[in-house]
Amino acid sequence: MGMALQFGRADEGILYRERPTAFGLVFHDQKLACVRVARDIPYHDLPGGAVEAGETEQQALIREFLEETGMTVRPVGRLTGAGQYFRKSDGEPINNIGGIWIAEMISIDPAAKVEADHELVWLHPRTALADLRHDAHAWAVAKWLRT
Repeated sequence: MGMALQFGRADEGILYRERPTAFGLVFHDQKLACVRVARDIPYHDLPGGAVEAGETEQQALIREFLEETGMTVRPVGRLTGAGQYFRKSDGEPINNIGGIWIAEMISIDPAAKVEADHELVWLHPRTALADLRHDAHAWAVAKWLRT
């Protein structure tokens, strides 16, 4: 797989739990599918998340898109691998390590969405560049825009 790029900054003396992840870029009408996550301070993420035991990145991507947005997607290709140091809402230090995929939207069924605090929003890619919480996600959008 080669050395993945690492984003974020690890605080000195803190152990970050490595979490396998898969996130996706889905474009439709020149807009990028993102999720607006309702927290004390709302933020935007690419749809995706943790790869569970026994799952491939593709399987995790399909499941996470459905849970967060109600969208059924087909993974097309792995754009890049990247790590992202961050702290979860509960303060736990995490390093998300995994693939960022290009995927195609097949269908949307709002009733299939299970994560109530996640809302599907379609952002202009340049807006997403500025607004995405994780540098790794913004970097993947920039990489896509430049190809």
